[in-house]
Amino acid sequence: MIAVIDYKAGNLTSVVKALRYLGAETQVTQDPEVVRSASKVVLPGVGHFQATRLLTDLGLTEAVRESVAKGAWFLGVCVGLQWLFEGSTEAPGVAGLGHFAGMCERFPALFEGAELKSPHVGWNSLEGVRADSRLLRGVEDGGFVYYTHSWRAPVVHETAAVTNYGGVFTGVVERENVMGVQFHPEKSSAVGLQVLKNFVEL
Repeated sequence: MIAVIDYKAGNLTSVVKALRYLGAETQVTQDPEVVRSASKVVLPGVGHFQATRLLTDLGLTEAVRESVAKGAWFLGVCVGLQWLFEGSTEAPGVAGLGHFAGMCERFPALFEGAELKSPHVGWNSLEGVRADSRLLRGVEDGGFVYYTHSWRAPVVHETAAVTNYGGVFTGVVERENVMGVQFHPEKSSAVGLQVLKNFVEL
């Protein structure tokens, strides 16, 4: 069973619809015990990083830590990926899970002397796809996915693919059973569906 965490900030409907289309059994939940017992956990997210404070308030942050420690697969989407890092300058007082090192930061106003539009909205390509990535199995370099975000995660050792917009940032992060995507796989056509299929089949 895939537990899809509801913290009042995710585009839950479209994520759940895509997972069910792929044949996955899903349960939308705010219950830490459901998260602890799930074989897979998905944290979707749209909006402000501040919303992730509710995860701690509801006991879900600790439940995710315990679930991951027991070997459950975890996928963070958009803000869900950002939450896997230490935090974000969007909400300096709100801690992330801290599974990956580094802070998420806003796109710069200027890049190479030109104004950079923010948010970064639309199709962009995944580059440097890591050959050993289980989440990106069957996804080739240059595959296009759909983004909509103003903050971005840094490139770290665990980055599985990058996207270039105002410099490179982490498009996909993966270490063992913990994974995150900055783009919206449920809106990313064939590539996004392949990513979700890979996760469901883990």
